[in-house]
Amino acid sequence: MQKYILLDRDGVINHDSDEFIKSPDEWLPIENSLEAIALLNQHGFRVVVISNQSGLARGLFDEKTLSKIHDKMRDALADLGGKIEAIYFCPHQTDDSCECRKPKAGLLKKFAADYAVDLKDVYFIGDSLRDIQAAQTAGAIPILVKTGNGAKTLQHNPEFLTSLSLFENLHDAAKSLIGR
Repeated sequence: MQKYILLDRDGVINHDSDEFIKSPDEWLPIENSLEAIALLNQHGFRVVVISNQSGLARGLFDEKTLSKIHDKMRDALADLGGKIEAIYFCPHQTDDSCECRKPKAGLLKKFAADYAVDLKDVYFIGDSLRDIQAAQTAGAIPILVKTGNGAKTLQHNPEFLTSLSLFENLHDAAKSLIGR
């Protein structure tokens, strides 16, 4: 049986920006995040990215540029022996009423259908309330990291201290998951 880990991108794998990540040059990995993905791969986990990318709808970048950003991420991971199995992204803005933009669960459900996976055994690691809500709605197991918007998310949702698995960063989460 394949084991999967779902990850939000901005704020979990790479540094986030209020101005959006609009080019490969702006995509900068969080310390040890790529090593964390490689570690998960080495322990039999297939890693899938689930990401809102409203910069597409806002005209801040196009799909070709997004693909180049993802190529940079994949190349940096390959250098460490890591791999992203797939990337699912929502290209819409908040008010577009789509089913794929987190906190809705559309992207998680699409992944589950594409890979014939029961989400009840799948962890989704994110840094925002919408990541946690999407995981819960889809029936996945939410994990919050304090990188990106995670510390702020925790501050505004103190119940997460007792109701969620919580880690400083993706690397700490990965080390815990491989021990389970």
